[in-house]
Amino acid sequence: MTATIGELISYPIKGCAGTALSETRVTRAGLAHDRSFMVVDTEGVFRSQRQDPRLALIRPVVDAGGEKLALHAPGFEDTRITIDVDSPRREVELFGRRYTGIDQGDVAAEWLSSVLGSRSRLVRVPPEHDRVTDGRTPGTSGYADSDAVHVLSRATLEDLNRRVSGPAVPMSRFRPNIVVDGWDEPHVEDRVHRLVAGEVELGYAKLAIRCAVTLVDQGSGEGAGPEPLRTLATYRRAARGGVSFGTKFAVLRTGGLAVGDVVTVPAWSESQLHEPRPS
Repeated sequence: MTATIGELISYPIKGCAGTALSETRVTRAGLAHDRSFMVVDTEGVFRSQRQDPRLALIRPVVDAGGEKLALHAPGFEDTRITIDVDSPRREVELFGRRYTGIDQGDVAAEWLSSVLGSRSRLVRVPPEHDRVTDGRTPGTSGYADSDAVHVLSRATLEDLNRRVSGPAVPMSRFRPNIVVDGWDEPHVEDRVHRLVAGEVELGYAKLAIRCAVTLVDQGSGEGAGPEPLRTLATYRRAARGGVSFGTKFAVLRTGGLAVGDVVTVPAWSESQLHEPRPS
């Protein structure tokens, strides 16, 4: 069976709801606008669904020209702002590392604070953002946890759900950018060294190590119990720590990408699941 792009999802604001796309432009930092914004507290530290699961209720939409950002959440009046790329930079913190961001103003801050119930600000990656990401293939990204593109296959999720005792875990819990259809076996993405689809080429960076965000119901913004981490811990423990599900990639060649594009793998490698940490 031919592998194809089954879904494309961009998450303009880190930790908030994604936008399903039929086609997109892939930049060096990932899908267009992906994780280019971030919600921070009054100290500039990023907010995450780990502590603020209500982030999942916020649905951001960037207009076609990349100049306007609309914010939607159930029970709140929509708001719309002009994206600011020129104002003075401020320091922000992501996983203990310091970066800079451009504050997007009081309208966005007040709206987010109301939805989350905590004083918050919205920042955007500045044009000169030069973050370097790690892994087998280095690259760059905006405010993503690490690398630019998260790939997960339908077969991998189906295998998990055959093991889960209880309701099936939806794809949205894992917040992938690219869902691949057509691979016959689960976890094929672990072994992909180079991936080509549409005009885009991706290089494998590392396994995606899962966290408590997978325990948040993305529709309600509430915790939903021990799955999928409980089941993943029984068969997907990574030698380097944590449980793995899906993979992270760096962008080697930018360009257009669309749902339905054929996925080819010009180079394979061994899975890092059981590869120990370097001594």
